[in-house]
Amino acid sequence: MISVSLRPSGRRCGTISFASTLHLCPVLDLLLAEVPDRWKPELRLGLQEALVNAAKHGNQLDPNKKVLVEFFIIDGQYWWIISDQGRGFAPSCCCTVDTPKGDVNEVDECGRGLYILHQIFDQVHWNQHGTELRLCKQVGSRSRLPILC
Repeated sequence: MISVSLRPSGRRCGTISFASTLHLCPVLDLLLAEVPDRWKPELRLGLQEALVNAAKHGNQLDPNKKVLVEFFIIDGQYWWIISDQGRGFAPSCCCTVDTPKGDVNEVDECGRGLYILHQIFDQVHWNQHGTELRLCKQVGSRSRLPILC
């Protein structure tokens, strides 16, 4: 079951909660409803990765545990705050290693998912307990072009 709460101002902010599952298409559709079309493929990949991590690694796919997502848009910045009810996570690496030519040649032990998050989002921050992830994407004149089209 998915629970959605939108603020009176419309869809520019709100909350979604759902039981831990990997069936994320309806959740992603709701979270990306206000995102410009050219950014949707890239942000869908990033949000899917973050939600899978919360449901699978955080909540161990326990259907009694919820994933909560708060979202809002402020001055061209899209924010998602994803919380799980797991034991927490502490990233211990920077996720990329640059060669002298600037090419990424290795993804450290933190894995593909964290690498994807750091490539897609402008800000990636966990709370001190590792149960809440804050993601931000700047969309507009000051942002780079999407990676995915």
